[in-house]
Amino acid sequence: MSIRDWKCEDSKQQLVWAAATGEALRVLEGKWKIVIIFQLFAAKQPLRFSELERRVEGVNQKMLIQQLKELEKDEIVIRKIYPQVPPKVEYALSEMGLALGPSIECLIDWTFMRRETTNGGLEA
Repeated sequence: MSIRDWKCEDSKQQLVWAAATGEALRVLEGKWKIVIIFQLFAAKQPLRFSELERRVEGVNQKMLIQQLKELEKDEIVIRKIYPQVPPKVEYALSEMGLALGPSIECLIDWTFMRRETTNGGLEA
């Protein structure tokens, strides 16, 4: 990871950074993706589909499958299938998914800072 010169006057470089940020947000957009990622971080081990479904309160099975497929396609999540009956499928964060940790921490800090300045310190 490189250090950013935020005072960079190069408009082309600024556009590259803006595009990269937009790309990252598109990968993470979706009502359940961040929740899934947090549950996989919290578990500290691979989770079976049924356990993930239990932990992600309010998601229906179809939506969970769709969001997991997108996260797998974007190489955030690894899906491991065990050849047995009944089938066993586990999900875990990939190296790319684990690399989101520091960025997510920064977003959490930013959100709390923003709440303090916009809502008089009320945290939900």
